[in-house]
Amino acid sequence: MKSEAMQQLVKKIFKDEKSKAEFISNPEAVIAQFDLTDQEKKAVLNTHARLGLVTGDSQQLEAVIGPLLHWI
Repeated sequence: MKSEAMQQLVKKIFKDEKSKAEFISNPEAVIAQFDLTDQEKKAVLNTHARLGLVTGDSQQLEAVIGPLLHWI
């Protein structure tokens, strides 16, 4: 990932169960805590909407997120 803010967001929601639960219940509020670009916000929300970002299968997530990282 190129964006440090994106890296921080991913670390937070994958390493901390409370943050993960907050993200599941209100992803926009959690995303707002980070200095993400509009494109990054859309990518996170779209991925979450399609796969359940923190609940999706890791292979599914990698298949979707991998190509996104090239334009983020």
